[in-house]
Amino acid sequence: MRIYALSSLAAILATVPFCSVAAELDIEIQNLTHGIYFTPLLVAAHSNEASLFEVGESASPELQSMAEGGDISGLVMTAQMVGADMLQNPAGGLLEPTKTASASLSTSDGNTVLSLVAMLLPTNDGFVGLDNWPIPSEPGTYVVYLNGYDAGTEANDEIRGNGMPGMAGMPVPEPLEELVGMNGSGVASSVTNASVHVHPGNIGDNDQNGGISDISNLTQRWLNPVARLTVTVSE
Repeated sequence: MRIYALSSLAAILATVPFCSVAAELDIEIQNLTHGIYFTPLLVAAHSNEASLFEVGESASPELQSMAEGGDISGLVMTAQMVGADMLQNPAGGLLEPTKTASASLSTSDGNTVLSLVAMLLPTNDGFVGLDNWPIPSEPGTYVVYLNGYDAGTEANDEIRGNGMPGMAGMPVPEPLEELVGMNGSGVASSVTNASVHVHPGNIGDNDQNGGISDISNLTQRWLNPVARLTVTVSE
């Protein structure tokens, strides 16, 4: 088994042969957080000329919809346009803290890299992401630890909202309704970094009926990495 941290990934992967033809992959995604939920996941194998997101660049409208409201439909259409092979919502809904989702993916010739996205709840525009990970051609099991990113499209006010793109506030679907507070005054009122970047994490507070945040600092704070991706390449 090979284990990769994203910070050292480029140097390590320089020694690994990568797949340029069709491959059979078993995919497993584990939520490593204590109190954060993942919205429906999108996993896509595509060419290295495309991407679902790029760190340091502005978020696309499709990425914004996913990062602010958990809607992957726009990114699915983007992936379809470039001929990607996809897994949509392998968890069958929200992926709860500590839980795992698994599925198999057959890739086509030329779809040589793997990407993954899902919104992090509760956050304003945070998402777990993997950007253009080269699929190894050598059979085996490969593990990558994934960071949480900020789409840079919404202020991290940490207060309840409807999750519509361009509107302030966090979506709070079941089963988070009883876990997220209310009447917070807001942590931040403006965007300080409008590009996709590593998420600073939730601030939260311990007041479920007021304070600066509707997020609990006891259960819904988090640090990177937020997910573990295991990819098994078949013989």
